[in-house]
Amino acid sequence: MSLNTENKPTKKWTILGQDPDILLAALANILSWLVSTFAPAFLPYLLPTSPEEEPFGYDGGQTRSTATASRTKCISIGRPGGMEQLRLVALKEGICTIGYNVRHVSLPPYTPSKITLPPDCVIIKNEAFSVNYADCTIRWGLYESAKKFVGWPIVPGFDVAGTVERVPENQSDVNNRHKLAVGDRVFGCTLFGAYSNRILIPNIQLRKIPDCIDTFAKAAAFPAVSLTALYALHLAGYFPICSGGGGRNQFTNKSILVHSAAGGVGGFLVQMSKILGLFVVGVVGSSSKVSDAQSLGCDVVIDKSTEDLWLAAEKASPKGYSTIMDANGVSTLKESYDHLSPSGRLVVFGFHSNLPMGSSMLSPMEWLRMAKKMALMPKFDAMDLTVSNKSVLGFNLSFFAEEVEILSELFDQILQWIEEKKLKCPRICEMPMENVAEAHAFIQSGKSSGKIVLTTASV
Repeated sequence: MSLNTENKPTKKWTILGQDPDILLAALANILSWLVSTFAPAFLPYLLPTSPEEEPFGYDGGQTRSTATASRTKCISIGRPGGMEQLRLVALKEGICTIGYNVRHVSLPPYTPSKITLPPDCVIIKNEAFSVNYADCTIRWGLYESAKKFVGWPIVPGFDVAGTVERVPENQSDVNNRHKLAVGDRVFGCTLFGAYSNRILIPNIQLRKIPDCIDTFAKAAAFPAVSLTALYALHLAGYFPICSGGGGRNQFTNKSILVHSAAGGVGGFLVQMSKILGLFVVGVVGSSSKVSDAQSLGCDVVIDKSTEDLWLAAEKASPKGYSTIMDANGVSTLKESYDHLSPSGRLVVFGFHSNLPMGSSMLSPMEWLRMAKKMALMPKFDAMDLTVSNKSVLGFNLSFFAEEVEILSELFDQILQWIEEKKLKCPRICEMPMENVAEAHAFIQSGKSSGKIVLTTASV
């Protein structure tokens, strides 16, 4: 099931020092903004279609004809742009969505109409999928792995939860652990393609939903964010768990600071850090999220909307932090690094503050603001890292097509903690699949807490 990565790194050409893909994305988004603002009647002309789409009988969820009732429905994005690009479409008979790491079956985002399932894959009837901020970045054309491995059109999304609909005749039992049967309730991750009610996915990326999770929506809220959180703690040296209990990191300073502690990844970072015996300081952006962060287990919660973030952080842990988890980007990276203790690790897994919040369209001014923020991004000097005895580590799990065994080990640990009731489901905002644009607007607003999950039953 692994992706062939024989291609060697090549030097990417630029235009005036800029990535041409970013420039093209900027032009496409600005065009969407111009048309939406000044000539909205022409928006349909900005919606590319693909030959896999059913050309009749479906109008984006309002009615369903007999001809399309059994077909796969998915959210297709044909080009970079605004909310208008989130098209709910029906696919032709036999076609479903697929992640980029299953190229031995077909290229993403769609399968052929007639396929022979390989022994390590199944097709699931997807009942729910979550919405992540990364999905907005994909729509804007700014998500690197989506550009590199899929292109356009793309069906975004990582988290899935549903029932196994089809298994191969010669299903392999990968490592004697992952054999599935038709009707099994499963959840897991796909490398894009989750915004769909039918997906082809490798067995190793799925697990049976434990009895303690009673809905598909709750199951879909776990995989991507919990895997991201546990891998971040792995980079920080706290996982795998050593035989004596606790993580591998045996430094005396046990303080960890988690930005966006009431968010999807942040919420699991808080819970897992407490499991691993750490002193957790959580940061939230509004007073409405304080109680959420406290309920997840934070020892101290800093509401940066009402108090000075870094003065409060210094008070909570005067000797600094052994680890700081930061997905904010330019707004906090430098200060996060400065507040590490000796031997401390700054783990970076996102750049939310570099990107627009509360804006559905990327206007010319938004692109200028983003360019300014990129110019202000901190640079970390190798000599300073050595002298200060600090580390900066970054990752993005959407590039982990070749590392499925690592992710599988992490998933097994997460499943164990769920079954032991050490991890609880985050707060869920549940919407029908047709409301995908509303979901994107909500997560862009910065006001969401926990996870946004879309369900497919209505399509």
